[in-house]
Amino acid sequence: MSRIEQLNKVLADLLASSSDVEASAVVSEDGLIMASALPQNVEEARVAAMSAAMLSMGVRTAMELNRGTLQQLFVRGDNGFVVIMQAGAHGVLVGLARKDAKLGLLFLDMGRAAEQTAEILA
Repeated sequence: MSRIEQLNKVLADLLASSSDVEASAVVSEDGLIMASALPQNVEEARVAAMSAAMLSMGVRTAMELNRGTLQQLFVRGDNGFVVIMQAGAHGVLVGLARKDAKLGLLFLDMGRAAEQTAEILA
C-alpha cells in the first residue's frame, strides 16, 4: 500500500470506530492536505490552512507559557468540536466531531489514529 492509501485507511478506520467523528484529515505542518475523509461541503484547502495556522499558534502558546510540547488543540463550537493532534514531526490529524461527542472516547480514538499516522509518516 502507498503512504496515501495507508493514511486514508487510518482515517476510514477512525470514522468507522468512532460514531462521534464526522470527518477527519491528515494535514502537513505547512498546511497541505495529505489525506482526507471530509464531506463534500467542506473545503480541503480551508481545513488544511486553518489547521496549520492553529497548530502554529498552539505550539507558540504552549512554548511561551511554559506548558511543554503541544499535544492537541480543542475547539468547541455550537455545532460540535474540532480536535487537532500532532501526528509525528510533520503531520497533524484533524477531527470534526458531533456536539454531543463523548470526549474521552474521542481523544482515545484520535490519539490512536495520530500514533498510526505518525508511524506512516516517519
